[in-house]
Amino acid sequence: MNERNIKRLVRGRRTSDGAGVRLVRVLANDTVEDFDPFLMLDSFDSTDPADYIAGFPMHPHRGIETITYLLAGRIDHEDSLGNKGSIRDGESQWMASGNGILHQEMPQPSERMLGFQLWLNMPRSEKMSHPSYLSITPHMIGRTHSGGAKLGVLSGRYGDTQGVTTGHIQATLIDVDLPKGESIKLDTKAGETVFVFLLKGDAQIGGQAVAEKSAVLFGDGDYVQVSAMPDQDLRFMVFSGKPLHEPVAWGGPIVMNTRAELDLAFQELREGTFIKHG
Repeated sequence: MNERNIKRLVRGRRTSDGAGVRLVRVLANDTVEDFDPFLMLDSFDSTDPADYIAGFPMHPHRGIETITYLLAGRIDHEDSLGNKGSIRDGESQWMASGNGILHQEMPQPSERMLGFQLWLNMPRSEKMSHPSYLSITPHMIGRTHSGGAKLGVLSGRYGDTQGVTTGHIQATLIDVDLPKGESIKLDTKAGETVFVFLLKGDAQIGGQAVAEKSAVLFGDGDYVQVSAMPDQDLRFMVFSGKPLHEPVAWGGPIVMNTRAELDLAFQELREGTFIKHG
């Protein structure tokens, strides 16, 4: 059994998006090739509602899946499929935008807003499929443990623990709650891109200290090992997915394979034919 070594470490940087939401952007255009099939990762962590209540008013997506997961807080949302509701503590919204969807996410004032949104690339064969939506509530998440660590399998499978599965989900997502001073060894699937993201707390990985709000991409191997610092609990996510090895044409909220496909999408937005029916 070979441990996966650190291939790349990305420290999140503060920025703003939507109507002025302050967040930490971890993955973006400059990480696409290494982190394939994962495109963008935004983290939000604030006790000041002024940082986020402006929200993300109605906007389009095509060609990607967006996964929003909250450890704490509340986000109200609605989309052009007719879905409407709220994401609350421990819940996730998983949306496959396919050939086109409009949606909005409006965070509500909370004691703490803590979570992330991940963009996952859809394969060429599925980019123009009909959009779909899935709300993952806490009882749908697979639960297991390893030593003192608690694991929540949102999607995919870890050992004998099954997360949510649908036809569109292309990745395994695991939420790990690791007590201070403890370590965990997590088996990984061969041939998949694997990285961890530190949501809350610093960690020791591969013999080096890694700061909160960082993503650690691993090379090939059979497992990864993560240790919490002696003085603080650690909350982190494990992401794993098969790389697509397909060209990426990324324009704002739309990700296709060619510039022509991207231009067509924006032309359809201007002409009012972006949303497909049937």
